[in-house]
Amino acid sequence: MIHYLDGIHETVDYGTDSQVCLYYNDESENYPPHWHTSFEVIMPVRNNYDISCGGRRYHLREGDVLIICPCMIHELYAPVSGERIIFQPGINCISLNEINLLTSMISPATLITPEEYPIIHEQVQQNMIKIKNEYFSDAPYSETLIFSLFMEILVLVGRNHMAHAGQNEEAGGSRQKEYMEKFLFITGYIEEHFSENITLEQAASLAGFSKYHFSRLFKQYTDISFYKYLNQKRIDYARILLADPSLTVIEVALQSGFQSLSAFLRMFKLQNGCTPTEFRSMNAREVL
Repeated sequence: MIHYLDGIHETVDYGTDSQVCLYYNDESENYPPHWHTSFEVIMPVRNNYDISCGGRRYHLREGDVLIICPCMIHELYAPVSGERIIFQPGINCISLNEINLLTSMISPATLITPEEYPIIHEQVQQNMIKIKNEYFSDAPYSETLIFSLFMEILVLVGRNHMAHAGQNEEAGGSRQKEYMEKFLFITGYIEEHFSENITLEQAASLAGFSKYHFSRLFKQYTDISFYKYLNQKRIDYARILLADPSLTVIEVALQSGFQSLSAFLRMFKLQNGCTPTEFRSMNAREVL
């Protein structure tokens, strides 16, 4: 299934003039730790499937759907027999603050099950089946439809999260919309300035909140703390910089926005399960 692997970096095997790749996979072999710049969405159709990502092991039953965020190291463990959809949409060309916010919310991966997502699970499952059928059809505009079905999955997940966030917020619908717009602005600002020394106080001031109220709302609307969100962006960028052998680890740390090497090393290992040097070595390792 992995056609182009350089160390642990996979180049997704898109077709000519295409940005979608899908496998109806029935192989019983495991796939080693790897990462790529696209999302990866996996749904077992027959038998179970296990995936490690971000230091956690996910057990997927038939019909469960796992969304793995871009640039996350993951490993696949196949049963002796079974079938599953493995879908890799390349949406890097689409730059929307809402997608950036949602990606951080569900990072490193989110498992959609009937128990955890009872309202949207069936629709997400149906969309995955439609995506598979459309991918193997000869219908015109199939890739456009595939992208729209995947974007609908992201919308379903995002709105499900916002519905739960709203249950914990005393404000009405108009206030909730206002808060959402403010946090989209803040996450867009972080996207552009993450390598700078952004503080919680500065971000709170930009949003027009006290830092205590801002911290509570940020966690409520993004599912993670402000500094964890900021550090995720910095580590994502650091992984890209580590591909350049001319940069030292401390240069990567500083260019990514970390003020100290120790903080960078600690946060990198926490998010990737390895040190920057080990990550660089794995990426540079020649696959025989």
